[in-house]
Amino acid sequence: MPTNLDRVRALDAQAVRLSRDLVRQSTVADLHRPTPCAGWDLAELLGHMTAQHRGFAAAARGAGAEAAAWAVVATATPVTAYEAAAEDVTAAFAHLTDAQQGLVLPEFGTRTPFPAGQAIGFHLLDYLVHAWDVAATLDLPFDPGPDLPDAVLPLARAVPPASPAFAGAVPVPGDAGPLARILGTLGRTPRPEDY
Repeated sequence: MPTNLDRVRALDAQAVRLSRDLVRQSTVADLHRPTPCAGWDLAELLGHMTAQHRGFAAAARGAGAEAAAWAVVATATPVTAYEAAAEDVTAAFAHLTDAQQGLVLPEFGTRTPFPAGQAIGFHLLDYLVHAWDVAATLDLPFDPGPDLPDAVLPLARAVPPASPAFAGAVPVPGDAGPLARILGTLGRTPRPEDY
């Protein structure tokens, strides 16, 4: 299916900004809070999110096959590291000009390149959900607006049920809105305000 590169890139940048704004509201005392990601506290979630930004940025620059690009690196300043990685991935995606350019994403279990538009879609899905993870961890409101959930819901539905990247689906009511359906599909339990 053809991808509108400009649109998916703009939506991804919006999700990254949303995640960054939420992360900025955390404090050192919050880093040990448990997150909706089983077994991870906020510091571990931020380490994962930072590493994924760096890996996708490397992939956009043709270096996605390098394992070091995806490695979680311990830091005493996880919020600062996250912000830098968020800026880097947005800048790297901004330089892509061809939706079909191949990006190598070894985290997805294959060395076969994914078209850039699709790869950015993967990133968009991940960062809308991880932004919610941060909001839920910090007991903050989460308002992605209508465009992000509407765009991400078809991507979430395409994730294989046995994907190791997400927990098993959580049932949500049939009349739930797009955000709650995304969260349930990807193993999160929506909060009342997410419906």
